[in-house]
Amino acid sequence: MRPGRRLRGAARREWEPLARTVRAGLVAARLRAVPLTLAAVCLTALLHAVQSRPWGVGAVRALGAVRAEDPFWAALLRTPLSLFVPALDLPVWGALAQILVVFGIAEICLGRWRMLAVAYVTTLAGTLYARIGIALGPDGPFGLPASDARIVDTGPSAAVVGLAVYVCCVYRAWFTGGLVIVAMVVEVFLKNNLAGKEHLAAIAAVLVLCVVTVARHRRRGRDADHRAQESRRPRAGARSGAPPMRS
Repeated sequence: MRPGRRLRGAARREWEPLARTVRAGLVAARLRAVPLTLAAVCLTALLHAVQSRPWGVGAVRALGAVRAEDPFWAALLRTPLSLFVPALDLPVWGALAQILVVFGIAEICLGRWRMLAVAYVTTLAGTLYARIGIALGPDGPFGLPASDARIVDTGPSAAVVGLAVYVCCVYRAWFTGGLVIVAMVVEVFLKNNLAGKEHLAAIAAVLVLCVVTVARHRRRGRDADHRAQESRRPRAGARSGAPPMRS
């Protein structure tokens, strides 16, 4: 078999179930298939426009900026909105493209509420890690310097990474999911900062969700097999095909 044909076959096995689901969702409902994704894109663009103005940066930070030095209850309240506040030092089009592509695929493949749940869990995992890392100190491999407590921690990147890995797990695109994880590990080695380590924390959280999801699917499969076996067994009093016995 030629290498090109083999590569196409591997790519088809890796991405065809996912691509088929996305294609069917878009063909059936078009933009109505991703209403939360479109709302997230619009909200992110609006927050970027507001925080780019002198009169709006304070309001956006008061509602959606998370720092490790903030009280924990305040961080929890701001975390949902912080997911849609793009970082000012990065181009906003990158955040919008990530949300449109990854959130859109996840909304079609996972459903709206499961997509939101995974996005929030992974973002919250990064926020919690920042506090734990600062408590550990800069000496350990998982620690952070105390100066990171003042860094404004916003943006959809942790949720994007988490959703990408989770969708790959659900659709068994193991190679693609592994590439995402390896890329995040390389990012930490090349640029050891708060954002990179938060991405690893998001991956750790979503891997736990993947283990729970796989275990649940296996349990449902075993239950279905058990019910099928029970339905094939002859019931008490039913004829089994053998001639009746007479005393």
